Amino acid sequence: MLWDHSVIELFQKAGLTRWPLFICSIVGLAIILERGFYFFRLRFNYAKFSRDLFILLRADQLMKGIHFCQENSSNPVPYIAGTYLRNVKNKKRDSILTREGSNIMEKVEARLRGLATITHVAPLLGLLGTVAGLVGAFHEIELTAGQVQAQNLAGGIWEALLSTVFGLIVAIPCMVAYHGFESQADRIARRLQSVVTELDEFYGNKSHHEFRDESVDDNDLKNTTE
Repeated sequence: MLWDHSVIELFQKAGLTRWPLFICSIVGLAIILERGFYFFRLRFNYAKFSRDLFILLRADQLMKGIHFCQENSSNPVPYIAGTYLRNVKNKKRDSILTREGSNIMEKVEARLRGLATITHVAPLLGLLGTVAGLVGAFHEIELTAGQVQAQNLAGGIWEALLSTVFGLIVAIPCMVAYHGFESQADRIARRLQSVVTELDEFYGNKSHHEFRDESVDDNDLKNTTE
């Protein structure tokens, strides 16, 4: 019970935008659960992997190093390390790493922009419902030539404000989840860059690539906080 009403009763009073908000909540929850499970499966001890890999490489056991990466290739970091080692003498190594890294990050960041969109749109839908409800409440005042009971006016206004409440209820968890997933994606991108840099230093190579476009991420963050 909330404000002497059940959640279902409050939802029924929330105005014309309640169904779009309900759809946003279902889609947002589905994205959060799917991405949460995805990142849970990507848990990885990077320090141990790096230590074990370079023990093999320092022992001049390149093929064992490649096989070691393949055994753990379900995680993006061993996968990109294995790709590097398979192409260590390939002149097109940089372009291959950039392509594979971009494919990896596309999977890592899948549906995050959809979550950011819900975070941005849900409060606006709530505000739209509130404004529409207030318009209806004041239209009732006009029809009664200003002769309206204060209790009825207050009831119409608080029902209109429910749209904003539901919009924020949808948006806040989505925003928290979005920033959490963005942090995980940043960590994976940094580890991809780190393992390539370590391999470059080991083999005396130079690579010039980024696995993530930070400018795009900054725009997403601005959109979610405006």
